[in-house]
Amino acid sequence: MPNGKGFDRTRRGLKPANPQAPCGEMPCMAEPAIKVLVDLSCPMCRREAALWRRLDRGRGRIALVDIAATGFDASDYGCTQAGLMASIHGVLADGRVIEGMEVFRRAYGAVGLGWLLAPTAWPGVRRVADAAYRAFAKRRLRWSGWCRENGCAVPQQGGQSFLR
Repeated sequence: MPNGKGFDRTRRGLKPANPQAPCGEMPCMAEPAIKVLVDLSCPMCRREAALWRRLDRGRGRIALVDIAATGFDASDYGCTQAGLMASIHGVLADGRVIEGMEVFRRAYGAVGLGWLLAPTAWPGVRRVADAAYRAFAKRRLRWSGWCRENGCAVPQQGGQSFLR
């Protein structure tokens, strides 16, 4: 039954009362809860992005932006390309830029699985989880096969690369 806020209460939680309600001639499309700036040239990152797409099931709750794509400009988000390559970033619906584990918490929350990562936001656990992500982020290129003995050749826009 409607609760007066445009949602029906069900035994499984809240769902839009009328998701096909027209806005003029087109159905209403909600702003994504989060836009994730992801390196789709990284095999591990690409798998995570594919999982988020599947979990979103076309609802538009999460948008993915490839930071390795030709024409991508990190300055559009107030960041540098090197900064985006060093740690995952996200943009919330209100325009705030977040990074690190908070991106994963928000992304999984957007697709309905926030409970999986909720413990990583608890006091004490947050510090450990955030530190573990930072350690992972420093090594992701090596673990995903981008690095060799002489450094990491990371694709950048325009086909150029930089060594880390």
